[in-house]
Amino acid sequence: MQVLKFGGTSVGKPERMKAVAEIITRNDEPKIVVLSALSGTTNALVSIGQALASDKKEEATRQIAELKAHYEVFIKALLATDEKRSEAFEIIKEHFEFFSITLKISFNEALNRDILAQGELMSTKLFTLYLQEAGINAALLPALDFMRTNEEGEPNLERISADLTKKLKDFKGASLLITQGFICKNYRGEIDNLQRGGSDYTASLIGAAINASEIQIWTDIDGMHNNDPRVVDKTFPIAELSFDEAAELAYFGAKILHPASIWPAQKYSIPVKLLNTMQPDAKGTVISKSTNSDDVKALAAKDGITAIKVKSSRMLLAYGFLRKIFEIFEKYKTPIDMITTSEVAVSVTIDEDEHLEKIIAELSQLGQVEVDNGQTIICVVGNFVAERKGIVNKIFDALEEVPIRMISYGGSRHNISLLTDRVNKENSLKKLNEHLFGL
Repeated sequence: MQVLKFGGTSVGKPERMKAVAEIITRNDEPKIVVLSALSGTTNALVSIGQALASDKKEEATRQIAELKAHYEVFIKALLATDEKRSEAFEIIKEHFEFFSITLKISFNEALNRDILAQGELMSTKLFTLYLQEAGINAALLPALDFMRTNEEGEPNLERISADLTKKLKDFKGASLLITQGFICKNYRGEIDNLQRGGSDYTASLIGAAINASEIQIWTDIDGMHNNDPRVVDKTFPIAELSFDEAAELAYFGAKILHPASIWPAQKYSIPVKLLNTMQPDAKGTVISKSTNSDDVKALAAKDGITAIKVKSSRMLLAYGFLRKIFEIFEKYKTPIDMITTSEVAVSVTIDEDEHLEKIIAELSQLGQVEVDNGQTIICVVGNFVAERKGIVNKIFDALEEVPIRMISYGGSRHNISLLTDRVNKENSLKKLNEHLFGL
């Protein structure tokens, strides 16, 4: 069984949703199809939630009406028969009756999560109706029946696998099962969401839960590129990546895939393909256990980085000093991206600054603290990159005029990371593209 995921842009217009139907029926292998909300819907739902949280009922009412009108137009263009259109309008009516109720009750975070879930619920129901109208044997597989998170908000893969395996027995006659990405139920049985990675994460978790033959992530880009096409003109899709290489790229800025989406597939060695709904015959990128070369594969950049240096000639060499630093970040649940040390200082980077003031206050008890905001991590990824002769020379030749704040080298066999100011990002990516790929 295959697992195929389609993002919001892939189903954002009726013609795109029809193209998705063609893609998933190109062969007879049974499939679970994971859909995001229609493009723009989640943003609209977030805005509605914000209006309700601020007690701006009139603003929320207007936004709800606009969203309903959008879906009514969408339905008329998607479905051809009066019967299916009638069913679709009834579905939309039920969901927007829920929105009407939200205007009359007290707003809280649980209600907000219910609101955010409506996008995926509506897109999957409408798509299933379209497939049925086209005579395709498809059925709706509700994600809320099997997708679960634990008390830490992390997916409970063992529970997901057991519940999904049991649920699939109810659909023996259907070769296509349509389910929702992003949404789940938490350990209290409330509607929640996976947050990180969204629908990609759902697809990977489902693939792991059923030991799928492969997982396909369909977007509007033809695979993972060797550099950021939004910044650099000359880029190309990468044919093959290992799980480790893909995880490094995803973590350090490649937007096509979230790093959380890698581990479930990697755990069970299930190949992941990154494909383009706009060019369905393009080869895209295959992510698997092995890699086909020891070359540099790609570059990525992660913005919004804060660098923190703790300098203490008195404490650094003392036993337990590093532990004390890490415990502060652990206390505030703030992950560290990079770390470098010297005889008298420790420098780290973070990409979540919600608790920055408290972290700085506690670090100041250990030594002198310096903070640089607005930084960017540039990473060079490949197979055994850190051990490849001459690669470091090429990197520094490319960046000879770029001020480098930190370097992480040798911590991973697949990644060399450099920290610089955000203003140097575009030039750095272009220069590295030229020196490493000759583009």
